[in-house]
Amino acid sequence: MNRIGERIILFLKGMGMGSADIVPGVSGGSIALVTKIYEELLESINSFDLAALKLLIQFNILGFWKKINGSFLFPLVLGIFTSIFAFSKAITFLIEHFPIPLWSFFCGLILISAIIILRDIKRWSLMAIFMFPVGIVLAYFITELPMISLPNNIWLTFISGAIAICAMILPGISGSFLLLILGKYEYILMAVNDRNFLVLGIFALGCVTGLLLFSRVISWFLKNFHGLTLSFLSGFMIGSINKIWPWKKVLTYRISSMGIQKPLLTENILPHIYLAETGEEPAFLVAILAFLIGVVLVVGIERLAQSISKE
Repeated sequence: MNRIGERIILFLKGMGMGSADIVPGVSGGSIALVTKIYEELLESINSFDLAALKLLIQFNILGFWKKINGSFLFPLVLGIFTSIFAFSKAITFLIEHFPIPLWSFFCGLILISAIIILRDIKRWSLMAIFMFPVGIVLAYFITELPMISLPNNIWLTFISGAIAICAMILPGISGSFLLLILGKYEYILMAVNDRNFLVLGIFALGCVTGLLLFSRVISWFLKNFHGLTLSFLSGFMIGSINKIWPWKKVLTYRISSMGIQKPLLTENILPHIYLAETGEEPAFLVAILAFLIGVVLVVGIERLAQSISKE
């Protein structure tokens, strides 16, 4: 495939990552992992070091571009931001009005992605087998964490950014969900709306710091314990389905900073008792169709990635 075609494919993969990042509970890292760009993405992020900074200071733009793998990162990041700006309203609309088909679609996407990733493990060991349920349990535990309310000071804003950005490259859990747990989601949204550049700058600095550090940690594990890491990440993705299970019963509500009532604590329930518990139709057949669309989409992306790698 020629370079233009490769850039277009990277752009489309970036759009997939951006679409996933919009949805609370879904991570763009999952898309990067199943589309076979996860490790290159980590390596490209890791290339932002003192040597890259020196090239930038010296205005060696071409050297800096090559150092950071700009031909890979640029179309990918462009796709991510294009998707966020183009589809954020549409996905917000689907979350509010058609949540069951949307969550079913992502359940199918995540489940088949985890299976495909497990298939990439060439050598299995007892430890690799053990890491799979460890990932499931850890992700499930994180999705069950209650919301906390942290003070809105500089250090906690910085730490919140560092923690939330880790979810961007960790398949399974989204950054917006971690911000909700930390009680910083609406605080950051208000900072955006109020153009509070001090808060946003501190948060962005935390994001950059967390991204550069965490990407190196994941890269180290992939290089030294590849099979174990993939097994853990696959389990982590499956455990995160607890967060996006389509049929939920709201136990308690909270009032947002905008004065809007939103679910606080929810309980996953089975489709056949959803109507009795909530008074709403479970839309089971539509959910199955959406689930299958998610599966077919991932399989199609994986086949496309294989065909490109052979060319």
